[in-house]
Amino acid sequence: MGGIVLLGLIAGLGTCLGALLVTSCGRLRPGTLSLLLGFAAGIMAAVIIFDLLPSSLRYGSLPLACAGFCAGTGLMYALDLWLNTLSPSFINKKGYYLKMGYLISTGIALHDFPEGLAIAAGFAAADKLGPLLVLAIGIHNIPEGMATAAPLKIGGLSARRVLAINALISLVTPLGVFVGQVLVESSRTFIGLLLSFAAGAMTYIVLHELVPESRRNSKPLAHFGIIWGLLLILTLNLIA
Repeated sequence: MGGIVLLGLIAGLGTCLGALLVTSCGRLRPGTLSLLLGFAAGIMAAVIIFDLLPSSLRYGSLPLACAGFCAGTGLMYALDLWLNTLSPSFINKKGYYLKMGYLISTGIALHDFPEGLAIAAGFAAADKLGPLLVLAIGIHNIPEGMATAAPLKIGGLSARRVLAINALISLVTPLGVFVGQVLVESSRTFIGLLLSFAAGAMTYIVLHELVPESRRNSKPLAHFGIIWGLLLILTLNLIA
């Protein structure tokens, strides 16, 4: 169990890497950000289509998979709605960016937990699915860390405090891995449900966050990143 939790921590530390890029190098060029977000979207989409959903159906029933998928998307939708309700609709002082950064941090921490559950379920389902999820979630967490760090930095927080906040967020993923392993070991029926739940949560993130944001600055670079993300997972599936 300890080794898989450690891998969950490595995936979670992608958030710290993204924050480090912002605090040390400043803002990335818009085109680079589009490419990185598109790459993360492509990786997550491929994992959902070729690994999570087929595995959830193999280890559970179709109704269970549909229920888990709807629950995952519903959780992300509710979180998104809650954050939009709390966020003000105007931009003025640094305090707004600071508040935005804390809200984003909360949202990322909440949806990192089911990602940890997905890693645990992935290792229980198949040897190759777990490492693929660690890779996908780790890369996906890099732009999330950037999204968290940027408003906090603009809001006036020091680089040390920004990195400390992202370090705390990074611990949520291995916590999800630990809880997921307990659930899986208690009953194997949880595997299919957890996999479909993660697929639903990731689908919402891809469609409502990563893809739209990646296309904001450069559609060609975003599409290029998506294609290469898809190809990377397909290649790993073929050689695994």
